[in-house]
Amino acid sequence: MTEEKTNPKKESIKEVLDSFRMASERKRLGLLTVLEERVDELLELGSSLMSGFDSESSDWPPGFVLQLIHKNDNNFIKNNLDCDDLSWFNSPSEVGFDYSPLQRHLLNESYEDADRFTSSKLRELAGEKAVKRGYVYFSEVESIPGLDLLTLNKLWLVYSRGKFGFTVQAKILESLGGRYDKLWPRIGWKQDGIWTRYPKAFNWSIEAPTGHMPLVNQLRGVRLMDSLLNHEAFMVKSDSN
Repeated sequence: MTEEKTNPKKESIKEVLDSFRMASERKRLGLLTVLEERVDELLELGSSLMSGFDSESSDWPPGFVLQLIHKNDNNFIKNNLDCDDLSWFNSPSEVGFDYSPLQRHLLNESYEDADRFTSSKLRELAGEKAVKRGYVYFSEVESIPGLDLLTLNKLWLVYSRGKFGFTVQAKILESLGGRYDKLWPRIGWKQDGIWTRYPKAFNWSIEAPTGHMPLVNQLRGVRLMDSLLNHEAFMVKSDSN
């Protein structure tokens, strides 16, 4: 006898959230419309809305829920989740940097602002010389604190349905046999052999190609990108999975 499929529209909103949190990637994507249609029920959960989610996690469902809620009531997070700066996710820094502005940009799906903030922070993390020259040398990447790179990557992941982030770009590169000439067009940084013009020609939306953001300065070429995607922090993370 075939097992009867659960109709998410007949489940309680808490049951839908639990399913969304634990489901496969394909099923999660199928639940996005259901959650959008039942957003008023999500709002009614008040302070218990995020009780089943982990602010330490790099999984994206809580980020989607927060974006959806914030679109419909921009006071909800502040009033119900004890987040005056709208920063629900834990975002540690080895050097004391505040990543709440990045969380706010990503929460609001202001991806261009988030990208600019990320680039600025990477320069600061690389050191005073990188800040002064306005870009990072590949040789400076190794000294960037791993904890901060993981935080930047995590925030991009959770607020993009898992589409954006350094580790997403690294996985695509691996699937292409490490060939950067194939990576650039795949992630939308190059079209018909021509570099995508920054910033106007980039797609600063959730509809952008997977891996499209964050942008690493194209003019620095392969060596900077390669140093970043192969930073020890990401290697350790991959080995532990």
